[in-house]
Amino acid sequence: MKKPVIAAVAGVVLVGAALYGAYHLGVTRGTQSAQSSQSSTLPGATSALKAGDTDPNTGKKILYWHDPMVPGQRFDKPGKSPFMDMQLVPVYADGDAGGSGVTVDSRVAQNLGIRTTEVKASRLSAVLEAPGNVAIDERSVLVIQARTNAFVQHVAVKATLDPVRRGQALVTLYSPDWVAAQEEYLAVSRMAAGEQSDLRSAAKARMLQAGMTPGQVSAVETSGKLQPNLGIVSPVDGLVTEVAVREGMTVSPGMTLFRLADLSQVWAIAEVPEGQARALAPGLAVKVSPTGATESIVGKVDTVLPDVNPATRTIKVRIVLPNKGRHLLPGMFVTVRFDSGDQKEALMIPLESVIRTGQRSIVMVDAGKAGFVATDVKTGREAAGMVEILDGLKAGQKVVTSGQFLIDSEASLRGTAERMSATPAASAPAAPEHEGVGRIEAVTREGLTISHGPIPSAQWGAMTMDFAAPPAGLPKGLKAGDRIHFRFHLNSDGLAILSAVEPAGTTQGAKP
Repeated sequence: MKKPVIAAVAGVVLVGAALYGAYHLGVTRGTQSAQSSQSSTLPGATSALKAGDTDPNTGKKILYWHDPMVPGQRFDKPGKSPFMDMQLVPVYADGDAGGSGVTVDSRVAQNLGIRTTEVKASRLSAVLEAPGNVAIDERSVLVIQARTNAFVQHVAVKATLDPVRRGQALVTLYSPDWVAAQEEYLAVSRMAAGEQSDLRSAAKARMLQAGMTPGQVSAVETSGKLQPNLGIVSPVDGLVTEVAVREGMTVSPGMTLFRLADLSQVWAIAEVPEGQARALAPGLAVKVSPTGATESIVGKVDTVLPDVNPATRTIKVRIVLPNKGRHLLPGMFVTVRFDSGDQKEALMIPLESVIRTGQRSIVMVDAGKAGFVATDVKTGREAAGMVEILDGLKAGQKVVTSGQFLIDSEASLRGTAERMSATPAASAPAAPEHEGVGRIEAVTREGLTISHGPIPSAQWGAMTMDFAAPPAGLPKGLKAGDRIHFRFHLNSDGLAILSAVEPAGTTQGAKP
């Protein structure tokens, strides 16, 4: 009795394997058929045209293909755009980019204020502009110190940033050492003429050694009187940067009383991008324009400081400036213009012609009958309202300098319209549909399990399999055991998806 059972089981296994193989064979063939149908009907997929050929439809020479929404990317053969769901558009030798140009009537252009200028080659020096600020020339800072023990009688300059003039009194001191030296000198001066020659010279030297200045010593000699309170004066015209003394204080030798800065020469500290600082060297002439000033001041680079700001990635460049009239004050903002004098010829257009989107730079080119065409460009140096064009334009072309934003908006709308109109034609054709008759074995949320008869169009034999529900959902009232007539198609993964389900008629299909 075991042998018949084993034979029966083997027969069931063989039948199942046959049905499984037939199902997968049908799915594979159906998928291959759908894919071959799609590839044979995809526009431009099998076209032999390439860049430089003549379009048989227009008779024009094709330069390249592009996507009107991304005109800067060029392709040497037709096909589907990698950016949008549309076909690439040919660009012809006469500038007609498949109708991608925007045509504006001359009267409308005049009313809109559209102006163009010619792309020309001209010389542009290597100019760099950088922001900066005025600083005190630290080499001019003077320190006023006490030279002896003294008492502060009067302070004439009491606040920092007060301006001072050469010879102006800063502080008045009373020094016992100075008084003793003066009294000794005056006592020697009253001696007989034959006895005072050597002693008088020694007494004068003692006053200088006590810390009195030559001017103070001369005042004592001229007046012949004791000078108990002596003042310290400013040696320069400048600015007080530090006041360390007050009335009533006692000072000792070496104590700092004041710090003064000479403003006849100042520094301008410019912040230069680290990538452009290599072209700068000490001695390079620069022009510095203070904020609000109408004239520039000529200076020269003193040094490029070996320090990079980690936040702004800039390097400080120190510039020495003459400051006649003391108009430049510490902290003032300035614009520094570096000019290497290296004149190079380059294509130039007005800076206002360039539309910057953040990732691209676009100009609107006047292509004549083809209208205004958006063209990607690569820009370089900028100076005096002009910008260098490194790629994208040729000498003699005309670019829009006024009203280009209106044209660019129109081009964007037109490109969108072309994409929308081209989508049906560019999209792959729908996969072929198949139909059959069968019986519902199970109803789930995902779809139906159907036992169906042979489906010749899909090269399937009779079998039971799952079908996914249509996008609109299954009709209501379906239940296991119902006989139905159904239509379906295979997606790219070979999954059978229902598109229609209806009760089967008495003459439709065959029993599975």
